[in-house]
Amino acid sequence: MTAVTTSISTSRTGDIGAIGRGDVSARPAGALADVITIAGRALRAVPRDVATVVPAIFIALFFFLVNIATLSHLTEGQIAGFNFKSFELPTAILLGVTGVSRAPALVLDVQDGYFDRLLLSPVRRSAILLGHLIADVAVAIALIVPILIVGLAIGVRFDTGIAGMLVFVLLGALWSLAFSGFGYAIALKTGNPAAVNSSFLLFFPFLFLTTSYVPKEQLSGWLKTVASWNPVTYLLEGLRALVYRGWDGTRLFQALAAVAIVGAISQTMCFAALRGRVKRG
Repeated sequence: MTAVTTSISTSRTGDIGAIGRGDVSARPAGALADVITIAGRALRAVPRDVATVVPAIFIALFFFLVNIATLSHLTEGQIAGFNFKSFELPTAILLGVTGVSRAPALVLDVQDGYFDRLLLSPVRRSAILLGHLIADVAVAIALIVPILIVGLAIGVRFDTGIAGMLVFVLLGALWSLAFSGFGYAIALKTGNPAAVNSSFLLFFPFLFLTTSYVPKEQLSGWLKTVASWNPVTYLLEGLRALVYRGWDGTRLFQALAAVAIVGAISQTMCFAALRGRVKRG
């Protein structure tokens, strides 16, 4: 009995010594579990931070309805068979979802030390960004749907039917994902909420130096040249094709290519910023 007790005591002492030496640590979860955990936390925080999400809907709807009221008669009178409501819906969608992300929340995590605590845990570093990006896609879809419903209510009809609406929503969400990388890059690089909030200003030239209000055929001079090189032009054309041109493979491919190009640049920047932040941490 004494030998057994001694053995157990020695075993327990060894375990305690192992813990003291740091040999026992938290087991890392799978990559998917890490991403889901981060995404879930980001989404649960959205209701507590609606001030950064809801205004985007109202701004998009405001400009959508005001532009229709002021420009419909002018444009439809100049272009035979032109439907300005259908033409303007994609512009409203991009205005609503561009720059809306959880990047400001990530800045707060950096400032209050939560980000550093994540780095001390076994969570995969890439999962920190991937989880937030997945949450952004969900938020973008939630923003697109009300704008789409308003468009349908005022008479917009999709030549591609329900399937086209689903692709329309998905394409808009992918654009939001592509652009959000710029916000995360600024968030991780600066840790400054004001700098992150101003990242939306990057989008204004992209939106207005394009076919946001009239077809490219109606543009002239330098603006037409800039619009021809602007990736947002091709994204708008792809979205509009789904509304009133039918399944146009060329325009859809060009829209996806535009999203992919912007996304490749922004995501490269934000993951590089993540690596830099991890090294500094």
